[in-house]
Amino acid sequence: MKITAIYPGTFDPITNGHVDLVQRACRLFDHVVVAIAAGSAKAPVFTLDERAALAQEVLTGCDNFEVCGFDTLLVDFMQEKGARVIIRGLRAVSDFEYEFQLASMNRKLAPEVETVFLTPAEQFSFISSSLVREIAALGGDVSAFVHPKVAAALNNRIR
Repeated sequence: MKITAIYPGTFDPITNGHVDLVQRACRLFDHVVVAIAAGSAKAPVFTLDERAALAQEVLTGCDNFEVCGFDTLLVDFMQEKGARVIIRGLRAVSDFEYEFQLASMNRKLAPEVETVFLTPAEQFSFISSSLVREIAALGGDVSAFVHPKVAAALNNRIR
């Protein structure tokens, strides 16, 4: 039985931590869908198409993934993709409460869906998209946290 997993997020922008989790997930599952959420209360810096293009450009090292946007309930998108697993990243204990709440709600909406938590490599455990955006907005160097193409896109967008 082939297992498709969905890794949802806004990926605004995609970070080295996100890339690490996708590569880990690709080793665990037959197919991984990097699902980029269209609507967000976070007011993304990049459009959905830009976020998807950046993700497609920087994700390397595996061939069993796809990148696509979605603007529905995650569980509905999962059904559309034939997926049974949600992948969520945990960087620190502080992430757990929110992620546990999401996992519980998704289980209530779709009992057949399982959530799997993955932790990034230690050197990526403190990176978040919001911190990367803030550093870039203040003129800081984000090259240690994102792929060079993402850093260039951020610099072009923010300036």
